[in-house]
Amino acid sequence: MESGSALARALQDYAPQSDDETRDVERIRLLAAQGDPWNRSTPLHATASALVVHPDTARVLLRWHERMGSWLQVGGHGEAGETHPFDVARREAREETGIPDLASWPDPARPVLVHVAIVPVPPGHGEPAHEHADLRYLLATGRPAEVMPESRSAEVRWFSLDEARVAVGPPNTRETISRVGTILRRERGVARLS
Repeated sequence: MESGSALARALQDYAPQSDDETRDVERIRLLAAQGDPWNRSTPLHATASALVVHPDTARVLLRWHERMGSWLQVGGHGEAGETHPFDVARREAREETGIPDLASWPDPARPVLVHVAIVPVPPGHGEPAHEHADLRYLLATGRPAEVMPESRSAEVRWFSLDEARVAVGPPNTRETISRVGTILRRERGVARLS
């Protein structure tokens, strides 16, 4: 099935960085092999998200998620016909932030899968408790002032890396922010040397 194979390809060369992440990646690979991994009616289904950065200021953009009661990265579910997690993450990021120039970073031609996590989601909106098999990418903008939340209840805000680590709730999101911080420090160091 195309949607499962695209998900499997996204994970093909990914190297988990912890035992928990290794288990999550294996579960997602099994999910990809069993049919449509994006099917929201299953207790575990794929989602894709992105941490948006403004490289010049080393800030990250977070969205308030009312259901989760926390500041998180932007992202969500695939729509009909979408099969690649990066495409889902970028579309969701554009919808949730209103930023038009979002691109993979640091290399616009190569999406960077930063973190993979299976996240428990509480019941709500007519759905039972379930899990998201989330693939997290890194996107950047050169136009941070153009941020526009998709609704009043979905506030978006720029944070320094330290502020973001304190603001987010789930430890897996703090881990995503730490990994992005490492990439930002490396890339900004390279830029200063140029």
